[in-house]
Amino acid sequence: MTTIKPLHTFHIPVMGLAYTIDSPIRVAKYGISSVISIMDDELIEKMNAFYSKKFDLPYQEITQKIHDYRAERITSYLNLVDKIVKEKFENLKIELSESKLALENYMAMLPNKSEIKLGLQNLLEDGFAFKENVENYLKNNLYPGAIDVNIMTKLDKDNFIKDEQLPIAFNDAHAALRGFANSTLESSVVLSAGMNPRLYSYFENFTAFFPDLNNTLKKKITLKVSDFRSAMIQGNFLAKKGLWVSEYRIESGLNCGGHAFATEGYLLGPILEEFKQKKEQLIQSAHELMVKALGQKEMHVPEQPLDLKITVQGGVGTAEEHDFLLGHYDVYSVGWGSPFLLVPEATSVDKHTRALLAGAKEKDLYLSHISPLGIPFNTLRGTTNEKLKLKRIEESKAGSSCPKRFLALSKEYDVKGICTSSKKYQDLKLEELLQQKEVLSAEIFEKKKSSITEKACLCVGLANASYLENDIKIKGQAQGVIICPGPNMAYFDQEVSLSKMVQHIYGNASVLMVTDRPNLFVKELKMYLDYLKNEISAVSNEITASQIKKWHSFKKNLMEGIAYYEDLFSATPFFESTKKQILNQFNSYKTELIEIEIPELILV
Repeated sequence: MTTIKPLHTFHIPVMGLAYTIDSPIRVAKYGISSVISIMDDELIEKMNAFYSKKFDLPYQEITQKIHDYRAERITSYLNLVDKIVKEKFENLKIELSESKLALENYMAMLPNKSEIKLGLQNLLEDGFAFKENVENYLKNNLYPGAIDVNIMTKLDKDNFIKDEQLPIAFNDAHAALRGFANSTLESSVVLSAGMNPRLYSYFENFTAFFPDLNNTLKKKITLKVSDFRSAMIQGNFLAKKGLWVSEYRIESGLNCGGHAFATEGYLLGPILEEFKQKKEQLIQSAHELMVKALGQKEMHVPEQPLDLKITVQGGVGTAEEHDFLLGHYDVYSVGWGSPFLLVPEATSVDKHTRALLAGAKEKDLYLSHISPLGIPFNTLRGTTNEKLKLKRIEESKAGSSCPKRFLALSKEYDVKGICTSSKKYQDLKLEELLQQKEVLSAEIFEKKKSSITEKACLCVGLANASYLENDIKIKGQAQGVIICPGPNMAYFDQEVSLSKMVQHIYGNASVLMVTDRPNLFVKELKMYLDYLKNEISAVSNEITASQIKKWHSFKKNLMEGIAYYEDLFSATPFFESTKKQILNQFNSYKTELIEIEIPELILV
């Protein structure tokens, strides 16, 4: 099957729980695709009420008393977003056919090599029967951006009514998937954070994920992955159930926002190269398995493989980097996340946090350990959440009230699960630590105490920005705002319009004021070097043979990655003005990597 050329060559990835919660309502009419997180049904219900009122649409509250309230809330909101986007898209087409100025402004946001842009330019030059010709052209060539959704597969907590555990179908991620599957959307669910076999098997319950008689998928599966091996394993697992992965969304392991899933030293360029070289292998392997599975299920079997897109995101900041990724690696679309946090027309961010982002420098953006999942988490210094959390620690009231419990995954003290950022959990841990105080040095005691109390309530902190921006009342304990931009945020320092940001992506304007922003590949390499150093220095217990083996492999993969980049940048026609500087930086980091000493195993 032939992949349809997108209207735009970029997409807006999911950001936090709230930051892209309504992005499709804001940008889909322009053909821009974005991703809604569907993990927080409470936030979703509040946004449903807010937008129903704003667009004068009927609203029926879905309370927690309803049996399947989580899935029903998600379905209801997604249906509302779908309805609003379609209406806004139709209104935009009318406006474009009636106003040349509106049409010119719209065209300014399209890619320079866009066939649609060229077609519209020809219509403008003709001038004859403008309205009718434009109407027909728009009807046949324009379409809104995708309203995709994200499920973080690890957030699949068991749920209970009193002490009775509900069936697996009522787990958080399962219910979210059901909410999407039952909606009117014809789009993709983006699965992130690795494989969840139980959740993947649950897809089989919904016919919309299987090809119909026209080989069309009403609902599609996108996997966010960080390497080819993971893509092949997950894709084949789903294919054995008759399910097709329509897109592999490759994300930099460290140079991204939110949770950071570091690879074993594999860098973005070599990873993309492997996908480019082995894409056909990925397609054929999955197709053969899917055909066999569909035959066994006595379902329709496509003769040819279905569409498969490769997309990429993580740290992209210039039109040249954007064009390079599209051209050299033949990807379908490039994700631009963090820069859009400074675009009020595109993302949901309160004014205070947006100003904090605009003023952020490299030192203000760091890889923290605040996530209750125990996974490194990109965040920003100086947030209101950080201040409130430190105040509670100083007052010996560490921990959160944990009202939402999406991350109540630790079963150390309770079979129902407790979140490690909750006051309940931290009180128990601090009490255990106090009992060890006499046998620990003051330094180790404080270090252990800090590792307990640094966890933050992501469930509330990542949702509050939308409440603040839309003046929706926030109940319960004050948690402030947590925001999770990638390191790339440091180089964007001003609030900008949607039009200006899109023109920046396509090289027709610039929103970057800094002149010393590192190339995205150089930046990622530096992050991996720092990550390896920190991993080695952070080990306080006895070093094991497996750790040493892992570090040697990590270092070897980084060295091979540098060699790949040296060959790549020496040959590519891109980055001519900065090529010499980039190659010097790679050489400098190679020296730094060589000097990293990996400890030897001490045999007693």
